[in-house]
Amino acid sequence: MRVLIAEDDPTSRCLLETSLLKWGYEVEVVNDGRSAVEALLSPHAPRLAILDWMMPEQDGIEVCRILRSQPHPNPIYIILLTARDRREDIVVGLEAGADDYITKPFERQELKARLQVGERIVNLQSNLADRVDALEKALEQVKQLQGMLPICSYCKKIRDDQNYWQQVENYITEHSEVQFSHSICPECFDSIVKPEIDQFDPDPESHQK
Repeated sequence: MRVLIAEDDPTSRCLLETSLLKWGYEVEVVNDGRSAVEALLSPHAPRLAILDWMMPEQDGIEVCRILRSQPHPNPIYIILLTARDRREDIVVGLEAGADDYITKPFERQELKARLQVGERIVNLQSNLADRVDALEKALEQVKQLQGMLPICSYCKKIRDDQNYWQQVENYITEHSEVQFSHSICPECFDSIVKPEIDQFDPDPESHQK
């Protein structure tokens, strides 16, 4: 999974990048808030971000607020990184839109654990989005079957939107995931099939035994 690191301090930036690469993440690095906003609002933005609170151009709090105010098809999981550890600062960071908060100097295993939490949440969001998309497509198919269908009074064929007449099962199969298996109901057997059999069967009673 790709992670954006927004950190202006070269030492912290290098430590973060080295650690994340070692843990198997793909890393994108910027050193100011404005670049972080541009990267995270792009169509193919990383789904995880580590933002330093104090950065030039725009700080981490401003970046969080901008990101949360903009519609984005894939929500970004944001971890705010800062030396501030007062309860009031944590509240400010979370209210600005950060999902998690870690203080400097950070402990590598704690950061790794918090990244894993973020990764799980991102994956859950992606799975949910896929299910919602599949449901919307299924509902759209159902809608295509709603309303008045022109059907022939004699042969029972249905007229589609291209003014083409086709069998009922063909129309429904094209507009849904329904599949048909054919059989003969008792009424049709007695009124259609049985008389046809009788025409060719020298012993009309044999098929009833």
